[in-house]
Amino acid sequence: MTYRSGRHFLQIPGPTNVPDRVLRAMDRPTIDHRGPTFALMASDCLNGIKAIFKTEQPVIIYPASGTGAWEAALVNTLNPGDKVLMFETGQFATLWQRVAERLGLEVEIVPGDWRTGVDAAKVAERLSADKGHTIKAIGVVHNETSTGVTSNIAAVRKAIDAAKHPCLLFVDTISSLGSVDYRHDEWGVDVTIAGSQKGLMLPPGLSFNAVSKKALKAAEKSTFPQSYWRWDDMIAANKNGFFPYTPATNLLFGLQEAIKMLNEEGLDNVFARHDRMAEATRRAVTAWGLEVLCKNPAEYSSALTAVLMPDGMDADKFRAVALEKFDLSLGNGLGKVAGKVFRIGHLGDFNALMLAGTLFGVEKSLRLSGVNSAHGGVDAAMDYLEG
Repeated sequence: MTYRSGRHFLQIPGPTNVPDRVLRAMDRPTIDHRGPTFALMASDCLNGIKAIFKTEQPVIIYPASGTGAWEAALVNTLNPGDKVLMFETGQFATLWQRVAERLGLEVEIVPGDWRTGVDAAKVAERLSADKGHTIKAIGVVHNETSTGVTSNIAAVRKAIDAAKHPCLLFVDTISSLGSVDYRHDEWGVDVTIAGSQKGLMLPPGLSFNAVSKKALKAAEKSTFPQSYWRWDDMIAANKNGFFPYTPATNLLFGLQEAIKMLNEEGLDNVFARHDRMAEATRRAVTAWGLEVLCKNPAEYSSALTAVLMPDGMDADKFRAVALEKFDLSLGNGLGKVAGKVFRIGHLGDFNALMLAGTLFGVEKSLRLSGVNSAHGGVDAAMDYLEG
């Protein structure tokens, strides 16, 4: 392969670009994970990550992808054969459903169109009809990475409470934590699932369960076999800054630095920055004469934008042009929208000039691919950001 000079534009919606500060934090000799230096660093991470979830309850850190955290949430709180209500908001919601089914849970799926989020009215309707409380948990994806749709978790909790239903609430924040406002305690979430490779600005390899008191009580009665994912072993070891098995030491150094960066900017400022980048991106899409996949403006994602290609045009062929001509990687369409959409990630360590470069590459690639309406998007985005 011929060497390509300059920066590769990795603008998929995760893994995201890892900032230099995080890379430098991880670029050090591995230390003794049973020693006092590690315990201080790990305790700093375990305490600091709580503020990112906006919780005072334990946050468990696994050496795993987000899929592992999905499984951990299920096997620690439920029993084989339990019924789980899940919502088809996109590809990752579908994959989480598959994990639940493979574990032997009974999954009731509320179908969706992949263009809208979870309908709180349907939550209330289904739970109110469940007089015997056969539904033990609800699984919701906060920010669906495949579609760019963000569901209203506060409204889901309100619907559960209105139905006076005792089910647990599980929320996947893998592509929203650290990028989109999220409140584990305030919104009454029982298990929040997250991963390291998106808003937390790390490489893949860490996953998280933030757990409520109610979830911990449910764990006491769970009959699922647990070993690697077992919460109580982790919580007991974490109290002293340690883990029951070998942790991902250097990723934890990176996490410590990422938490510092988020706190230095301030979470509210982080969220506002993501909101602005997202709105600027959508203005570019409109200028190009294209359509955002998400139908409801109240559900627009601030982490990514999924864009529909014109009828008859292959989104993957367009993405290949962007990669070949501009060394720009865009997210592909997944599942039901494969070949129909491309996804622009604008999350993590990301600013206006990076967005301008990204949108320039998209705009030029669209025209090279035959989308003749693709003009003025960069100017529309930058005009908004200057305002």
